[in-house]
Amino acid sequence: MQLVCYPYTLQLKNVFTLANSSRTVTPVILTEIHHGDFTGYGEASLPPYLGETQESVMKFLQRIDLSGFSSTTLIGEIMRYVDGIDVGNTAAKASVDIAIHDLAGKIKGKPCYELWGLNPEEAPATSFTIGIDSPEAVRKKAEEASAYSMIKVKLGKETDKMMIETIRSVTDKPICVDVNQGWTDKYFALDMLHWCKSQNVVFVEQPMPAEQCHDMAWLTAHSPIPTIADESFQRIGDLAAVKDVFSGINIKLMKCTGLNEAVKIIDRAKKMNLKIMLGCMTETSCAISAASQIASSADYIDLDGNLLITNDCFKGAKVQSGKVIPAALPGIGVIKCC
Repeated sequence: MQLVCYPYTLQLKNVFTLANSSRTVTPVILTEIHHGDFTGYGEASLPPYLGETQESVMKFLQRIDLSGFSSTTLIGEIMRYVDGIDVGNTAAKASVDIAIHDLAGKIKGKPCYELWGLNPEEAPATSFTIGIDSPEAVRKKAEEASAYSMIKVKLGKETDKMMIETIRSVTDKPICVDVNQGWTDKYFALDMLHWCKSQNVVFVEQPMPAEQCHDMAWLTAHSPIPTIADESFQRIGDLAAVKDVFSGINIKLMKCTGLNEAVKIIDRAKKMNLKIMLGCMTETSCAISAASQIASSADYIDLDGNLLITNDCFKGAKVQSGKVIPAALPGIGVIKCC
């Protein structure tokens, strides 16, 4: 098996917050693993908070030698080798994981979801994200989200109630909110969650800073809606720390090194009675299609990252009746188109 990687830059649509209005691109690294006549595709998306860059990912991936692995059935062994090369580098590792799963599915002639015995039609509907913006822009974005049965709203600023009230002036669809650690006072946060509940908000992501775990545990115990850990949860080793602090976890392939670990997280988290959210970064249809393979294992889905870019270089999973449904193709179900 041979690993090839190269940089790519995603051009973003005008869907981000006013505070981030200067952000127009997201760097990624695209990977390919070649084995005989087959090619598996992967991706590392690099939001700033992960601390990875195109340079660091390329440097890490160049240290990987897959020539000693003759079979793609050894995914667990391959990923243990990749994970042990160095700490961190989770998006870089995820790019290898996605590509090796794509390759394995193609060699077996089956979509990855079939290899896990999953049915993509059983996945919950995905949300569509609306960032913090002016009332006019928020209203327009809410109207554009007509194909989706749930709207995700970014909060954490002084405009929080305006954001939700503006959306409510357009639609009564269920809302989920992502506060991005923006509320620091637990009593204020609880008041906001009760108000959110009255506005048909079904759950909240990371309402308080990760370091305020005691306040967060108190908030979860009193909250009228489920609380989901995002910044507080990265990999499988974090489960013990969040199980009594949040109602659930947000799994992202770029945080947890890919599908191999994500499947293990889901199994263990369900045994802990934690709700499962499957999220994403700003990504191409490659990574979104990979995540869609396990979407039916989750309680909540937020896989709209490929809808936020103008230069998607893959064709794959599509939104059908509000759900992200993978293409019925071997592997992760993508076709490279650039």
